[in-house]
Amino acid sequence: MSPVSEQMKAWSSALRAEVAAWPGVDARSFFGFTALYQGDFMFAALPRTRSWGTGNCFAFKFENVSSTLRTRLHKDARVGSIESKNVRWFTFEISSDRDLHDALDWLGRSYTAARQPKRPSPRTARNKKSK
Repeated sequence: MSPVSEQMKAWSSALRAEVAAWPGVDARSFFGFTALYQGDFMFAALPRTRSWGTGNCFAFKFENVSSTLRTRLHKDARVGSIESKNVRWFTFEISSDRDLHDALDWLGRSYTAARQPKRPSPRTARNKKSK
């Protein structure tokens, strides 16, 4: 973990203000981050005092990553990834005010995905069929 730059603190504050206005979003303090929730599902973490990488990143997640989404993630050079306990966390590196529009786009996609019902894993689906 890296310390957060002063500029990233300002960007995080602006992103939080925008996302907090979306239906069902709750913002909670979380170990140096502001965790963004849609219901019970945490879909993003904005840095307050700690960050990933260079100190100018925030994280967002997708439970299920389609091949189309995976391609889009890989094409964006500002996106990195963190895999933790089979949950797909991604980072987005902000280097200028121009990146805020795309940052909101990734947060919006993660928020929308958080609103979708979870799909069971293939193994879970097979186990249910065999019962």
